[in-house]
Amino acid sequence: MIVFPAIDLKNGHAVRLRQGVMDDATVYSDDPLAVARGFEAQGASYLHVVDLDGAVAGTMVNWTVLECLVKATNLNVQVGGGIRSMERIESLLGLGVDRVILGTAAVREPLLVEQAVTRFGSDRIVVGIDAKNGRVAVEGWVKTSDVSAEELGLSMRDMGVTRVIYTDIHRDGMLTGADIDGAAKLADRTRLKVIVSGGVASLDELRLIRCHIVQGVGFEGAVLGKALYSGAFSLREALETAAAVV
Repeated sequence: MIVFPAIDLKNGHAVRLRQGVMDDATVYSDDPLAVARGFEAQGASYLHVVDLDGAVAGTMVNWTVLECLVKATNLNVQVGGGIRSMERIESLLGLGVDRVILGTAAVREPLLVEQAVTRFGSDRIVVGIDAKNGRVAVEGWVKTSDVSAEELGLSMRDMGVTRVIYTDIHRDGMLTGADIDGAAKLADRTRLKVIVSGGVASLDELRLIRCHIVQGVGFEGAVLGKALYSGAFSLREALETAAAVV
């Protein structure tokens, strides 16, 4: 089970949003690199980064910060937010990013996803499925499409995608618990590897995700954000829980 501590970037700062609302942001640090190094010191191997400004603008905005996170740590960085061209995907992977997350592009330009998977491999391309009332939200979660999470997952699987990050937007940043049942259904119906994101609030939830993995549910891990920043539990505790024998 992989634990992905998260850094969401807004105006160069590490922030957390509530339900994806850009005007409802809490700034946790003006030094995202220090945050990343703190995660690394606690034992993290992976880092989940989202360029919130880029997601809304349609092109990456916090490139300089991302470059520091990649080059000044030994973390495997997966990044999303405003990535909507092959040139940008190539530049990110060339920078040293481990995985590129495509969200809006998966709905608006599915051919780009297929081409990216063909060119770079399914281990390097991840699709973000961000659901609001069962429908996939795009463009920084500002707009909601007519596509369901399951429909998008199935179409992405047909294009060679093997893993997705599933987020229930209403739970994101709320510390009310992730939609583990919804993620499990998505994994079961699509046979994709699913990373659970949005609202994870306790170590018990991580234990449940771990149990699902042991029982054969296609989970790969979980993204942790607000729970770490608010002190609900430490990253070290999360990593120990993820590694524990069930």
